[in-house]
Amino acid sequence: MLFNFEMDFATSLRCIPMIVRMKLDLCGVKLSLRQWCRFTRQEREILATLSVTTLVEEEAYREFLLRLIRARTGEEPKLLPSAKNEPWQVLQSVPEAIRLKAKENGLQAPTSDQWQHLSPLQRFALVKLTRSGHENQNFAPALKEFLGVRDAYI
Repeated sequence: MLFNFEMDFATSLRCIPMIVRMKLDLCGVKLSLRQWCRFTRQEREILATLSVTTLVEEEAYREFLLRLIRARTGEEPKLLPSAKNEPWQVLQSVPEAIRLKAKENGLQAPTSDQWQHLSPLQRFALVKLTRSGHENQNFAPALKEFLGVRDAYI
């Protein structure tokens, strides 16, 4: 559920782990770190472990999360469009942002075959880690972890 590159900050669940970030995107709910910190440890664990593999599960997750945000923060949740055809959901080609970020880090980008064999969560994490405002220093460790290489440098 948690990646090795997340262990220094995610085991305490003080930060929002990638598994929850992906579920937020799939369900179309924006959750701030401030809101996340208002949840109990048990609620955070539930959000990390609940399945969202079907539309029914996505809707149940979304409703649970919306109730939780309202109850713990007193705020009305912010809704976003659900993730559809995002770069991490497309298997045909490695997103350009990943190719550029790998090159910027002196790393070999995944091949198309490697990209297709990554889990949806791994693809999601790599795409997220290319965006500004995210833990971009974790891109290289994540890429190495997912490709199972020690020295992926070009």
